[in-house]
Amino acid sequence: MTDEARPGGAVSADMTATAFSDLANDRHLLGRTSTADLVAGILRGRIAEGQLPPGTRLAEEAIGAALAVSRNTLREAFRLLTHERLLVHELNRGVFVRTLTADDVTEIYRVRRIVECAAVRRPVGDPTEALTRARQAVSDGEQAAREGRWDAVGTANIRFHKALASLAGSERVDEFMDGILAELRLVFHVMANPRVFHEPYLSGNRALVTLLDAGDFEAAERNLATYLDDAEAELVGAYAGVLERDERR
Repeated sequence: MTDEARPGGAVSADMTATAFSDLANDRHLLGRTSTADLVAGILRGRIAEGQLPPGTRLAEEAIGAALAVSRNTLREAFRLLTHERLLVHELNRGVFVRTLTADDVTEIYRVRRIVECAAVRRPVGDPTEALTRARQAVSDGEQAAREGRWDAVGTANIRFHKALASLAGSERVDEFMDGILAELRLVFHVMANPRVFHEPYLSGNRALVTLLDAGDFEAAERNLATYLDDAEAELVGAYAGVLERDERR
């Protein structure tokens, strides 16, 4: 086993090096005052987009050089993301992107039902911007599916649900859901065939947007609750399959 990979994520050294060097493209997001919060936000975004899968070892030197931040700033960012359950520190080995469990899946979906269903049932303020972003995410997912880019479909799905949560009209909810949806992306990696998993939810996302555009928020909430139940059951089943396979080895 290499330093770049841990159980639950097959990550090659070349993939890891590319992901870290590409962080330089996000350096401008730090502005003049590089802070741990901003660095954590960049890394959280990369996790949510599937670019840093479970088991990836976060090399301080490579990431610090790419973002041009100090080791202390980077370590504080790691601490923040560890608190969010996105990273894990292993003594004498370093910091890794966390590999989630079936129990994590159950808890994530419990939280999502509370937050997303409430946001959809009773939007706060003008929902126009949130619905525009939701429609765009649906279109992006459908386009990625036509092109066979199933990881991109997963990313579009994350952005779709972020837009739904933003119907709550709360910056605190938005920030909270950033972490929850980044965790969700780590869950997606357990699916051996991303197309089989993601494809059915494309039509589900389209149906939700149609209901929301029509102003039928109660029907949208019922639809979303069933949607989340189905997704949770499928992912928990996938984790059970992985555990059973590992026990046979």
